[in-house]
Amino acid sequence: MRNILVIAPSWVGDAVMAEPLYRRLAERWPGAAIDLYAPAWTLPLAARMDCVRQGVVNPFGHGALRLSERWREGRALAASGYDQAIVLPNSLKSALIPWFAGIPQRTGFVGEFRRGVLNDARRLDKTALPTMVERFCALAEDAGAPPKRPIAHPRLNVSAQAREAALQACGLSAGQPVMALCPGAEYGPAKRWPAAHFARLAQDALARGWQAWVFGSGKDQAIADEIVRLAGAPTGLVNLCGRTGLDQAIDLMSLARLAVCNDSGLMHIAAALRVPLVALYGSSSPGFTPPLSDQAEILSLQLDCSPCFKRECPLGHTHCLTQLTPDQVWPAVGRLLPDSLP
Repeated sequence: MRNILVIAPSWVGDAVMAEPLYRRLAERWPGAAIDLYAPAWTLPLAARMDCVRQGVVNPFGHGALRLSERWREGRALAASGYDQAIVLPNSLKSALIPWFAGIPQRTGFVGEFRRGVLNDARRLDKTALPTMVERFCALAEDAGAPPKRPIAHPRLNVSAQAREAALQACGLSAGQPVMALCPGAEYGPAKRWPAAHFARLAQDALARGWQAWVFGSGKDQAIADEIVRLAGAPTGLVNLCGRTGLDQAIDLMSLARLAVCNDSGLMHIAAALRVPLVALYGSSSPGFTPPLSDQAEILSLQLDCSPCFKRECPLGHTHCLTQLTPDQVWPAVGRLLPDSLP
């Protein structure tokens, strides 16, 4: 049996987009044991991926070299007998653990001064592999071979028991259709649809017989509070930001009839749960990290100044998002749910 350790991305969205890689590895190597070395906050994703045996906690934060600790971590992992490591992040630090562990085949793109540390280093052809999911899946193949196409969409699994437990823990009911609102975007405010637009959309949803649940981490608490305030704190608008871990957020998101999201990790989670999805793009581009779903509508004004890929609008107005109004969202909802829109 082949044992494979994947050094997984730290960003939630990237971690979701890596799931098709694991399925391709399981297809190439039937019976393979695939473990993910990932930050603790992303491990609930690993537990919901069919082809992953287990998650192994990566204790090293962003920017922390801690060389001697990485060496000890690698030596401890050497006992697991991995045959191959696949390193998805492009940093040198991310490649050190497999090197210190003495894993025989260490695969990844050339990246940041990694020759020697990776002994199966691939040159990245961005033209041949324009999207992130294609780049990840290419690492499942032999050097020089293209990814097997068509590339599957990411998939997360949720059990009925997990859904029910999350509902009870948060005091919620799915008796009315749920619109999931995801106003966060950790990269920066140039990717965030305005709170006033989310509030108006929530009001419209409630008037149509929906519930609206606002999803996000504790870092999104301020914008979620602003959405609730601007909407008038109506019954049926529930702020879940900071009230759930990623595991419960996944379970509750799976109950949504529709999700409206910025370009964020939660957008990719909604897509992987096969929740119909309206994805709002401002400073970023759906060309590289689109929502990987057959049930997604992408809304972007495609202004001359976008995508700029900046954390904050360099022009100071963020028209790419402020001028994208809730009235433009409902036609997209109608295209996604033509027969069941309340």
